[in-house]
Amino acid sequence: MPKKIVIPGRELWDRKNNVFVYTEDKTIIIEHSLVSISKWEAKWHIPFFGKEEKTREQIVDYIKCMTLTQNVDDDVYSYLTNENVKEINEYLENPMTATWFRETKNKRNDNRVVTSELIYYWMIALNIPVEFQKWHINRLITLIKVCNEENKPKNKMPLRDVYARNKALNEARRAQMHSKG
Repeated sequence: MPKKIVIPGRELWDRKNNVFVYTEDKTIIIEHSLVSISKWEAKWHIPFFGKEEKTREQIVDYIKCMTLTQNVDDDVYSYLTNENVKEINEYLENPMTATWFRETKNKRNDNRVVTSELIYYWMIALNIPVEFQKWHINRLITLIKVCNEENKPKNKMPLRDVYARNKALNEARRAQMHSKG
């Protein structure tokens, strides 16, 4: 889901002509999607979801990659206010879904580097239509997780029942064999 950001106009000093110049408010539409991430990774040659902190230049460039509005002057991005940055960060962190997952204790530590190509692979492997590349990335990742969960083989018996059955079998064997363990 795209987000509208209004960058307020500014009062600037034109040193050449010794006059104040006023810029107008500029509205841009941004989209935090797999398409945007792919554009950014193609330029920077590093994973967007990498562990290294991004530089100010990389952050501003990602905002440019997210921008759907045509013909935006590069100077506009230098006028982003702290409020604009806060609003953009809130948009980036928004889950965009009501779905949540219960974290498991046995969650395997996957140190794999996630790149846009890996996410595209997941989409292909799970038969997720390519049009979904324009979804908010958090929503797309949630859909991928849901598909993975739904495709897992289902346990036919709850784990507590498996434990109870095994305990009963062990007790029966001990009784049959006249054993203590």
